[in-house]
Amino acid sequence: MTPQLQQAIKLLQLSTLELSDVVQQEIEQNPLLEEDTNTPDSHHESLQEVMGEPPPPDEPTPMLERTAEVSLDDNAGLKEIDWSNYENEYETPSSFKERDDGEMSSSLDILTKKTSLEDHLLWQLKFNELTEEEEKVGLFMIGNLNRDGFLQVDEAEIIEATGSSPVIVQWVLAMLQDMDPSGVGARNLKECLLLQLTHLFLSDSTASLLVRDYMHFLETRNYAGIAKAAKLPIKEVLAAVEVIVGLNPHPGRAFADDEAHFITPDVYVYKMDGEYIIQLNDDGLPRLKISNFYKDILKDHKDIPVAAVNETKGYIQEKLRSAMWLIKSIQQRQRTIHKVVESLVKFQLDFFEKGPTCLKPLILRDVADDIGMHESTVSRVTTNKYVHTPQGIYELKYFFNSSIGRYDGEEDMASESIKVRLRQMIQEENQDKPLSDMALSAGFAKENIKIARRTVAKYREQLGILPAKFRKKPNVTKG
Repeated sequence: MTPQLQQAIKLLQLSTLELSDVVQQEIEQNPLLEEDTNTPDSHHESLQEVMGEPPPPDEPTPMLERTAEVSLDDNAGLKEIDWSNYENEYETPSSFKERDDGEMSSSLDILTKKTSLEDHLLWQLKFNELTEEEEKVGLFMIGNLNRDGFLQVDEAEIIEATGSSPVIVQWVLAMLQDMDPSGVGARNLKECLLLQLTHLFLSDSTASLLVRDYMHFLETRNYAGIAKAAKLPIKEVLAAVEVIVGLNPHPGRAFADDEAHFITPDVYVYKMDGEYIIQLNDDGLPRLKISNFYKDILKDHKDIPVAAVNETKGYIQEKLRSAMWLIKSIQQRQRTIHKVVESLVKFQLDFFEKGPTCLKPLILRDVADDIGMHESTVSRVTTNKYVHTPQGIYELKYFFNSSIGRYDGEEDMASESIKVRLRQMIQEENQDKPLSDMALSAGFAKENIKIARRTVAKYREQLGILPAKFRKKPNVTKG
């Protein structure tokens, strides 16, 4: 493939935000590219027009459409604004005084990143008077904690990696498990909960007894079974369970740097007057044009020595072709995305009208055949792109689903519709007798839907729903 074709393919699979970054980078690297602020009815000139040459014989002069249009606020009146009314709340008059080092202070000086679990533990570690060997063991342990704060290596691995003795490893581990947050450094959930109960001075409590000896009952919420096995009153068991529920099974997550990622739709689909209107999201995407300065150089060769004309002309021509190819590729990308979404609306019209339960089976080939393009092109268009619909925001790949057969020759259903129905069936189940995967499969059969127990289990796991034994209502009736 030519570099130009590779670039076109790359642009096709970028999201709108990623495309905006690429365009800005191209503007910085290619002096012939500029952001266009002219009126929408203007047009870009062809390569021959820029060069002042006639178009090739029997070929019309190509006209390139505009790239995305954005409105820019007029800068007029900025001088009249009293910027003192908009000072940052952190910037006091004294902060504008010149420092000794000649730099101005800024509100950015007080901004800090969120403390990580590793930094928090290292900060505590340095307050202990440790030998070089003990510090080495402590650093190794802290470096092998997962995001939940659990230790991912056993004692033998620590000894082998650090060359330390078992006594020192055990001592440093006890020190780590005594740090904040409570429960950090545990090897498993049971140890994590017991460490937290110890820090709460409840190591000899009923709650500790339940965690230590009856975790299997706690997992299935069989509180009556605990009362019978431990020979305890059911009220005491329930009180202990309330304490356990208040513990944190993921102590390290409080320090996790999980920033929210907001989705910006690449396409909007609106229903107006009974018809669906498709609008591409061009916000933040600059319109492009060829620099007038360099066009004048090509046409008139002004201020260029005769010996340098050919070399300069060749450089500008190369950059001009690159710029015009970029503009053309962006336009082609926008048209292709519009065609794909238009086809999706046609195939999945019931979804846009009624919601996810009405999704139909659809594969890439269906859309590719409909718009006369290759499947790989459709795949690239639907990658990492989102559409805003009357039913919510969805990734374009969401609309492609495998088919689930039905009895009596009825129309197949989309797998995503099955997942929606599966969630509904579990939400409506009797919590005293939750539905097993086999029972769910039988329930689908009653609705003329062919779905095996293993497929039900797979979909349930994808939805993050626990098995039936963990969904059962707590048994508090002492048998």
